[in-house]
Amino acid sequence: MSEFTIEDLRRIMRECAGEDESMTLEGDILDYPFEELGYDSLALLETATRIERERNVTVPEDQLSGAKTPRLLLDAVNSAR
Repeated sequence: MSEFTIEDLRRIMRECAGEDESMTLEGDILDYPFEELGYDSLALLETATRIERERNVTVPEDQLSGAKTPRLLLDAVNSAR
């Protein structure tokens, strides 16, 4: 299976949780906390569920809860493959 990329994550975040009008998901968002991007824990849970379903991976709960930025979430998904 191919690597899960920031573009994959952006697409899923937009589809699952929408996009806060005050923030954009474009540009270098890898190290921005999800909260600053306008995504709360419920939106992130839906995003993680969608990723697991689409990619057929299970990200351990401790890694998922520790993924506070897109970079950390990408690392968790790609290491779970």
